[in-house]
Amino acid sequence: MRRILDRETHSSRAAAAGIAATLVILFCLYALLESAVRAVGQPPWLVDPQTAAERIVSLPNGIPPLLLGVTGAVVTAAGLFFFLSAILPGRRARHLLDDPRVAVVVDDEVIASALARRARLAANVTSEQVMVVVSQRQAVVNVRPTSGVPVSENAVREAVEDELRSMAPIPMPAVRVNLATSGVIGA
Repeated sequence: MRRILDRETHSSRAAAAGIAATLVILFCLYALLESAVRAVGQPPWLVDPQTAAERIVSLPNGIPPLLLGVTGAVVTAAGLFFFLSAILPGRRARHLLDDPRVAVVVDDEVIASALARRARLAANVTSEQVMVVVSQRQAVVNVRPTSGVPVSENAVREAVEDELRSMAPIPMPAVRVNLATSGVIGA
């Protein structure tokens, strides 16, 4: 069950691994083609392997600085992409809900919707005046009160925290409430 839940809450790195494998395979096939062409005594298809090795050893001589800089930036960006794909956790925007009988995986948008409803009721405002953003560590509740009607930040925080406790998402996000300084004209 734990493996299934990990698959649902963490993103796969199969795409990055597939891209890396494809690049390595293409490079190896090209090197094999050039070596075979050279062994047969034919002219190189693109670059002779011996010439390519000599140019790499003699870098940066003979290459314009702009081309060298662009090539370095592309190689650095590709390396950074693969490095970050390997070390970052790759978590999806989902939480687990504690239930002894079944495994429950809930999207963060669903949790945000429930928290927004609860915050709206606690603040006595319309649904357009509340916006909630849920991430792995934090639930940010933004409330724009109606002009002239005071809203208790503590009441909103307690209502949202109570809703979170009843849901019991894993990991439990911390609640932060932001009350707007300007109000909305009531209907």
